[in-house]
Amino acid sequence: MDQIARTAKQIGVIIRRERRKRGLTQDQLGAKIHLRQATISKLEAGEPATRLSTLLDVLPALDLEIVIRPRTKVSSDDIEAIF
Repeated sequence: MDQIARTAKQIGVIIRRERRKRGLTQDQLGAKIHLRQATISKLEAGEPATRLSTLLDVLPALDLEIVIRPRTKVSSDDIEAIF
């Protein structure tokens, strides 16, 4: 199922949900891709200073990918309600 995210916080929620679905702790995910647990925590919290390269390392470890497409007409409030 496609998930829409427009903010760093929404991306973090998706990452956390997928990590938990796979039964991984933050520490285990970090070890899998050579990142510290604190780095995973910051990504999941939607920290604005998280590096794009960190996200790009985490996504394949969770079998996820980014898809760029034209913006849908769904409002930010509707998306936020999903979370």
